[in-house]
Amino acid sequence: MDGLKIATAQFENRSGDKAYNLSVIESLACKAAAAGAQVIAFHECSITGYTFARHLSREALAAIAERIPEGESIQRLQQIATDNDITILAGLFEKDEQDRLYKAYVCVDKSGLVAKYRKLHPFINPHLLPGDAYCVFDIMGWKCGILVCYDNNIVENVRATRLLGAEIIFMPHVTMCTPSTRPGAGFVDPQLWYDREKDPTSLRLEFDGMKGRDWLMKWLPARAYDNAVYVVFSNPVGMDDDQLKNGCSMIIDPYGDVVAECHFFEDGFVTAGLYKEHLQKAGGHRYINARRPDLYKDILGKAHTANQQVVWLNQPDKTTGS
Repeated sequence: MDGLKIATAQFENRSGDKAYNLSVIESLACKAAAAGAQVIAFHECSITGYTFARHLSREALAAIAERIPEGESIQRLQQIATDNDITILAGLFEKDEQDRLYKAYVCVDKSGLVAKYRKLHPFINPHLLPGDAYCVFDIMGWKCGILVCYDNNIVENVRATRLLGAEIIFMPHVTMCTPSTRPGAGFVDPQLWYDREKDPTSLRLEFDGMKGRDWLMKWLPARAYDNAVYVVFSNPVGMDDDQLKNGCSMIIDPYGDVVAECHFFEDGFVTAGLYKEHLQKAGGHRYINARRPDLYKDILGKAHTANQQVVWLNQPDKTTGS
C-alpha cells in the first residue's frame, strides 16, 4: 500500500485514571476511523497519565503499571482497535515478570500486540529502568519506528531508527511549557487554561511562543528533514498533574513541513495522508546516501558515560513551593 492515512491525537488525560483515559482514546479512535484514518497515535503515557508519576513510590508506580500484552489496558486497547478496525498507538507504565518497571509505548491492531517499545531515556521516576533496544515494525506495508519524548532529543536515536529502515517514526511526548536553561522557557500559568474561553488569546500566545511551539519548531522538523522520514508527534493538551501542556500534535513530512496540526484547545485529532514517493524525493534521502561512516564511526562509537539532566525536575514544586 502506498498511501496511508494517519491521525495524531491530543487530549487532557487524568492522572492514574486508566478507565477515563481509555474512554477518551476509544472516542477519538472511533471518530478517526469514521474520518478514514487507518492509524491513530496518542501521547506518552496516554493511558496512565504522566507527570504525577514523579511523586510515586516504587510500590505505587508498580500498582498502576501493567504486564504487556496480558494487562487489562492492552486488552482493552486491542478491543477498541478491533471494534473500529484501526491501528492504535498509546503509552503506559509497564512491569515485567520480575516486576521491573519501564515506560512503554505500544502498537495494537485487531490481531493483537504489533510492537512494544521501552523508552531509552526515562526520568519521570527514579524506579523506571531504561529500554535497551530500538524498535522497527510493519504497519500496512510501511516500516515504522517509535522514540518516546527525550529519546528524540538525542539525534543519534532518530538516525539509528531511520537506518534500521523506519519510514515513519512515532514520537509520543509529554513536553513543552517547563523551565529550562534556554531563553524563553518556563511553566505556563494554569489559570490561563481555566480562563481559555474568555481569554483564548493570552493562552495561545503562551502555547505558541518560546515556552511551547516556537521551541518545538527549532528541532522537530529537522529530525524529519535530515532523515527523510515522516514524523508523527503526539502531545497532551491541558493539565497533566499540576503542569499545563499545549498539545500541538502534528504530522511532519520528509521535507520537514508540518502537514497537519492540532491547533485547538479541545481533545481531538488531525489526519494526513503519507506517501512513499516523498521518502525518496526529500533531500534527506540524498544526504543519507552520501554518508561516509569511515570518517566518524570511531568518533560516534567512542566510549561515553551518559549524563542525563532534566532541569525542570529540580524546580520548586509548583503547588507547595517546596
